[in-house]
Amino acid sequence: MIEYRKHLLDNGLTLITHEADDTPLATVNMLYNVGSRDEDPQHTGFAHLFEHLMFSGTQRFPDFDSVVNTLGGENNAFTNNDYTNYYITLPTDSLSTALALEADRLNNFVLTQEALEVQQDVVTDEYKQRFLNQPYGDMWLLLRSLCYTRYPYRWSPIGADIRHVGEATLQEVQAFHGRYYRPDNAILAVAAPLSHEEMLHRVEDVFEASLDTHATASRKFATEREYEAEPQQLQPRRLEVERDVPSDAIYLAWPMGDRWDPLFCASDLVSDVLSNGKSSRLYSKYIRSGQLVTEVDAYLSADAGPGLFIMSAKPRAGVDVETVVETLRKEARLLVDERVTEKEMKKALNKNAFDFSCTQYHASDRALSLCYYTWLGDTDLINRRSENYDTVTPEVLQRAASEIFRQESENLLIIRKK
Repeated sequence: MIEYRKHLLDNGLTLITHEADDTPLATVNMLYNVGSRDEDPQHTGFAHLFEHLMFSGTQRFPDFDSVVNTLGGENNAFTNNDYTNYYITLPTDSLSTALALEADRLNNFVLTQEALEVQQDVVTDEYKQRFLNQPYGDMWLLLRSLCYTRYPYRWSPIGADIRHVGEATLQEVQAFHGRYYRPDNAILAVAAPLSHEEMLHRVEDVFEASLDTHATASRKFATEREYEAEPQQLQPRRLEVERDVPSDAIYLAWPMGDRWDPLFCASDLVSDVLSNGKSSRLYSKYIRSGQLVTEVDAYLSADAGPGLFIMSAKPRAGVDVETVVETLRKEARLLVDERVTEKEMKKALNKNAFDFSCTQYHASDRALSLCYYTWLGDTDLINRRSENYDTVTPEVLQRAASEIFRQESENLLIIRKK
């Protein structure tokens, strides 16, 4: 059970405090309700660009990183399709400094032409290094554009075209910042070995905002905006490309429900049955035996909106790609045609619960999770997660597999070795 308290400040900022008595460190985690799906299709990559720009410094703190490093802390950020997240972890006696850094970045950020041009070059270089010069680096770029035709998950956070970032004007980028980087569009979690009252006091003092004692309704950030719906897929799609890669690679993807779908937990457990651990079906049949493939996996895209269920594999030398594709299809159909045993179901549940508990070991991880579940619209879901998964039966898992593994909604990406 993760104890927390939720507050709303009069500037609109949602605050969560977590008494983390198992660490001498404090974490400040700030989640902004903006991801790549909020971008204009002709101006993509802006959320990721701002992940970099927000480290450009302010008048008060011109070198953000050096302040954190001097205090013996660390800070970083990431952007995905749904939101952008920043965090600072440092000794607890420096918590007020961490809050001051985050507050100044929120309230006093000034974007200059010089800073924009620097980060445009940085992001363009990142695109070349991560997506063009790495084996299989453009897999997500190819797969998303194959699987989505309308919904704004059809491009990755780096953007649909890197020229959108490179050619962005200062006015366009400033408009994007003004639209999304506001206190009422953000969630702040503070995790430290301090009382809730002490953490709230420090936040109110640094952010110069008081507790809104009249606020009662919880925000549902993730569902507050409407996006263009993805049409139902009525026939399979296939894309083959050649790349300078060590071996062929196969990616089978099927559309699935969003994060609020009643079958989401069951869908997640389908992936666990297939590939979570050395006793999972795909590992025990094909990796342990040394047959067909050198790598195989099954996983969810983990987006909040309409997601993807993905199976991937790399054939062994001399093994035909089509043989591996059909093998993956057969394993998918097997979950549709036959229910898993109670023993296999229990094993998948136990492994899933163990993996989740490991991801919440550090207070910084819990701070991020509290922000994420608050963003979803239900902070306490973090504490009901195990209960929700435990309701999945072999019958429910089979129904989830039947909903996912439809022939007409299959998307096949093959990256062949040149």
